[in-house]
Amino acid sequence: METTKLASYDRVSELKAFDETKTGVKGLVEAGVSEVPRIFHHSSLKLSKSKPLSSDFTTIPTFDLGGRVFKDKTKRKNVIQGIKEASEKWGFFQVVNHGVPLDLLEKMKDGVRGFHEQPPDVRKQYYGRDFSRTFRYSSNFNLFSSPAANWIDTFACNIAPDPPKPEDLPEICRDVMLEYTKHVMNLGEFLFEMLSEALGLEPNHLNEMDCSKGLLMLNHYYPPCPQPDLTLGATQHSDNSFLTVLLPDEIEGLQINREGHWYDVPHVPGALIINIGDLLQLITNDKFISLEHRVLANRATRARVSVACFFTTGVRPNPRLYGPIRELVSEESPPRYREITIRDYSAYFNAKGLDGTSALLHFKI
Repeated sequence: METTKLASYDRVSELKAFDETKTGVKGLVEAGVSEVPRIFHHSSLKLSKSKPLSSDFTTIPTFDLGGRVFKDKTKRKNVIQGIKEASEKWGFFQVVNHGVPLDLLEKMKDGVRGFHEQPPDVRKQYYGRDFSRTFRYSSNFNLFSSPAANWIDTFACNIAPDPPKPEDLPEICRDVMLEYTKHVMNLGEFLFEMLSEALGLEPNHLNEMDCSKGLLMLNHYYPPCPQPDLTLGATQHSDNSFLTVLLPDEIEGLQINREGHWYDVPHVPGALIINIGDLLQLITNDKFISLEHRVLANRATRARVSVACFFTTGVRPNPRLYGPIRELVSEESPPRYREITIRDYSAYFNAKGLDGTSALLHFKI
């Protein structure tokens, strides 16, 4: 019986049929599915549960950025020290009083929800897998290369260094996207200053290396899942960026992998989640770590949304070579990675897909 089932399962055809609907996972929910299609089934190993909080782990730290104005030098120094420790141990931290208006955070989440909850015929107009397009909507960027699909839909937009034309963006979320990403770009430059000092470098070092030059925005929508124990919202991965600024909503689901165990990232009202990306781990020669993370399938009755802004130029042309920063290597700590372009790294990352392994391994010396 089981053999017959396996023989009748044509995965490629099912993937194509799903993709050709052009309505993503939301389309499945709209159609009233009560079971998760097999293309979304993950192995039990990938679905391992989170670990209860232990005495040596409370949660990723949260830092008060004081509106990005530190009148007290000691406070600034303490925050930089905290960011240094968090970047070395966790690769993740949260920030409050970050200078991005709280009402704008809510408007941005509403904009994401608004786009994804438009009628199917409206969403279809934007659906596609052409990564060269400024704005694109799809489900699972690596749908055809991953072992299992995730219960997620996304619309993406390249924001910098080449800003999108307003007319290329959907009206329902256009204005808030442009306003929100301006604030994120400013916050990113500030964070790169703090991270530079945390590394013992001049404040402008990482910005002068163009770490804040590119910005890619991914706007995720995780519909309620009828069988959340069978699939994931996002497979285990690290980010192919220098830095990621994540705006979550109140529905939790993000987990980080530390020492082989999964830990929930709790919701902190008004906070943005910051994480070190692969490219920053590479140029800091492993001083800062890009921690693997995942998103559980949504168990809530309402869709979960999040906005991830990645500081990277991605697959856009950028001839600059990046390797371990000269000031951070020594005889005791020689370079651990070869020099690469961001484009080469991103192309390898995208081709590999979210398979649970770090793309950094491919570029080690």
